[in-house]
Amino acid sequence: MSGAAGPGPGSGPVRDPRLMWLVVLIASAGQFLVVLDVSVVNVALPSMRTALGLSASGLQWVVNVYSIAFAGFMLFGGRAADLFGRKRMFVTGLLLFTLASLAGGLAQEGWQLLAARAVQGLGAAVLSPATLTLVTAAVPAGPARTRAVATWTAVGAAGGAAGGLVGGVLVDLLSWRWVLLINVPVGALVVTGALLWLNESKHPGAGRRLDLPGAVLVTGGLATLAYGIVQTEQAGWTAPATLAPLGAGLLLLALFLLVEHRTAEPLMRLRIFRVRAVSAANATMLMCGSTSFAMWFFMTLYAQNVLGYGPLAAGLALVPSSVSVIAGSKLAPRLLPRFGARRVAVTGALIAAAGFAWQSTMTADGTYATTILLPGILMMFGIGIASTPLAVLATTQAPPAEAGLASGLINTSRTMGGALGLAILSTVAASTTAGSTSAEALTSGYAMAFRVAAGVLVVTAGVMAVWLPGRERREGREGHPAR
Repeated sequence: MSGAAGPGPGSGPVRDPRLMWLVVLIASAGQFLVVLDVSVVNVALPSMRTALGLSASGLQWVVNVYSIAFAGFMLFGGRAADLFGRKRMFVTGLLLFTLASLAGGLAQEGWQLLAARAVQGLGAAVLSPATLTLVTAAVPAGPARTRAVATWTAVGAAGGAAGGLVGGVLVDLLSWRWVLLINVPVGALVVTGALLWLNESKHPGAGRRLDLPGAVLVTGGLATLAYGIVQTEQAGWTAPATLAPLGAGLLLLALFLLVEHRTAEPLMRLRIFRVRAVSAANATMLMCGSTSFAMWFFMTLYAQNVLGYGPLAAGLALVPSSVSVIAGSKLAPRLLPRFGARRVAVTGALIAAAGFAWQSTMTADGTYATTILLPGILMMFGIGIASTPLAVLATTQAPPAEAGLASGLINTSRTMGGALGLAILSTVAASTTAGSTSAEALTSGYAMAFRVAAGVLVVTAGVMAVWLPGRERREGREGHPAR
């Protein structure tokens, strides 16, 4: 699947190790870009508001419209990769993402920026599932594939972690426009590498047509549900503005399941959830994502609103946490052969829970070492260890014809978990502060959010221990569904 003159569609793993890891590098670079753009614009929002005259609600949608489009179209992108080819969808999604970044960076009106961010999210949803499928198809099953998935996980996690730092540097040294324009040269470089070194790959048993009714229903359902989750930050959980889209989203998803049950070639074969590894890994990835996305948000707010850090200083303060999530992701493959996916995932979740519990002891006059550095390292090290076995189980145990769908599912679980967790924990923090903006009140709100997140991770570890398949099944039947 790699190399300009390699085998054609449906080919097996790459035989040349250098070309194999080049595929991993290209795919991981694409994933880094789309995850980075979830958070990189945060520090640029004040400058965007001044330049384009955005309202407070419009400013919020600069972030939210990207996340909603990203989550809403993810399953569509995963199935399209199975049907039309992983390389084709990778390049198509990356080109769409890059061109939308250019349009956003050159925007002269607020609506132009919002439209560009929506198209960016669509491109990311097409691109992201293909990145993981390219990795799992290029690398043979076994320790090498586990290391490759760990690299993909680490790079993606680093993208989310680096958003504040990258955004702070670009805004301080250049302008807010470069938060988006930086994607253009990087995207062009990755597209060139993909065209030169990736060969097409799709599974011959994937089917021949795209289930358009299913695609419309799941995209509309996820997007509407994500919109409802976002509304909780302003309107609360019981307001009609929140309940209406949440109810509509759930109804559309119920209709989607009904359509998939009756369609000959569905977008998502529901039997994929009969694979224990797939269903358990997605459920627990959603729970992990609900805490890890919120961690970056609250740590950045604490550094700036309580400790008085500037945007660049806040980004720099979180660099050790970014490094630790990479370290955890790279350590996990070494632990899997000895301890198995379930034990490694449970251990990672408990380490992260300890970090979140430590962070919940934060004070308004805390020092960098004890209120940001050390608990941040512990939190992200644990998340890095836990995420890798979940991604491995969710993709390697799925039927080969649905590798793209499995990749889309695990990405959707992480993204939707992040959106849901951030909304819930923001509500927890806001209810604790009770409208006060003093440093002490803000710290109490952030601390309560971290305390709740620690509890979620303890529950997640319990679910993992009960539901994830054991070591003997994963290692004894590599590449076959563990039920």
